[in-house]
Amino acid sequence: MEMLSGAEMVVRSLIDQGVKQVFGYPGGAVLDIYDALHTVGGIDHVLVRHEQAAVHMADGLARATGEVGVVLVTSGPGATNAITGIATAYMDSIPLVVLSGQVATSLIGYDAFQECDMVGISRPVVKHSFLVKQTEDIPQVLKKAFWLAASGRPGPVVVDLPKDILNPANKLPYVWPESVSMRSYNPTTTGHKGQIKRALQTLVAAKKPVVYVGGGAITAGCHQQLKETVEALNLPVVCSLMGLGAFPATHRQALGMLGMH
Repeated sequence: MEMLSGAEMVVRSLIDQGVKQVFGYPGGAVLDIYDALHTVGGIDHVLVRHEQAAVHMADGLARATGEVGVVLVTSGPGATNAITGIATAYMDSIPLVVLSGQVATSLIGYDAFQECDMVGISRPVVKHSFLVKQTEDIPQVLKKAFWLAASGRPGPVVVDLPKDILNPANKLPYVWPESVSMRSYNPTTTGHKGQIKRALQTLVAAKKPVVYVGGGAITAGCHQQLKETVEALNLPVVCSLMGLGAFPATHRQALGMLGMH
C-alpha cells in the first residue's frame, strides 16, 4: 500500500478522479500541496493573479467541457477572494470543487493569522462544505466532493484543508475509494412518471403553449431531443439566460431570450 503525505493524497486523489487542470494562487497554507503538484506531476496548474479569476476560469472550463472545475486557494484572504466566483457557480449550477487552505486544526477558532471560517462563509453559496481534520479522510472527502458537485443539480463544493494534515513528514496509507454515499443526499436521477404525465396533459390542454428552456437542457445534453420535440409539436421556443445555446437561435421557432429579471 502506497504511503503518502496529506498534500500528496490531495494531488493523487485529483489524478484518480481524472483531473487534468487546476486553477489557483499559492499561499502559505497550501504550499505543501503546491510542492506535491510539482513532485507528483500529472496535473497542469494555471497560475492566476487573483483567486476570483481562478474560480471563474474553472467555472468556464466546467461550462465548456461538462467536467468538474478545480480551484486551489490559500487560507484567509485567498479563500474569501474566491467567494464571488463560488456564488456565481452556485447560481448558475456549475460543478466546482474549491480546495481552500486553512490554519492548523489546533489553531482553528483562535483568530490565528489568515484564519477565517470558510465553511461558514461559503455555506449559503455551495452545495456542501467539508472541513477535513484527519489526513486519512482526504481521499474519501474529495471523492464525495466531486460526486456532490456533479450529481443532481450541479454546483460548487468547498473542501477546507488545515495546514497540519498536509504535513509532508507525516505519511499514511493512501486508499482511493471505489464509491461513496451520503445518507442525507439522494439526488433524483430519473423523472417521476406522474409528473411527466401531468406535464404532457398540461401541454396538450394549453391553447398557446410556449417552451421555456433553461440551463438544465444544456447540462443534460438534450439539444437534439428538444429540437425534435418542438418541431414535431410546432411550438415556439424561448430561453433563459442559462438556456441560451440549447436551441438554435436561427431556427424559425426560436423567439430569443425571455428576459433576465
